[in-house]
Amino acid sequence: MKKQIIGLIFGAIAGMIDIVPMIIQGLTWDANLSALSMWIVIGFFTASVELKINPIFKGVLIAFMVLLPSAFLIGWANPVTLIPIFIMTFILSVLLGFTIHKFTVHRK
Repeated sequence: MKKQIIGLIFGAIAGMIDIVPMIIQGLTWDANLSALSMWIVIGFFTASVELKINPIFKGVLIAFMVLLPSAFLIGWANPVTLIPIFIMTFILSVLLGFTIHKFTVHRK
């Protein structure tokens, strides 16, 4: 399986994990779909980008770079709302970077 497909699959899994607490909190569907699509993009980029750094750090770096524009919109009025988002982004991006690397280490 190509690296990008693996990235999309694991990105979708990370997105589903991310939206579970959002659904429980009763957040709007646009927020849920935004989070899910963000993780799919992060998975794709993490699998596609060739950086000569630790794969876990690569996952974290890409995730926070993708999150950055949305973070301004989300946290502008109340920056404290970004704390759980940053925590979840960090945890999932570490897992995503590690998992994608393990499943794509010898694939082109």
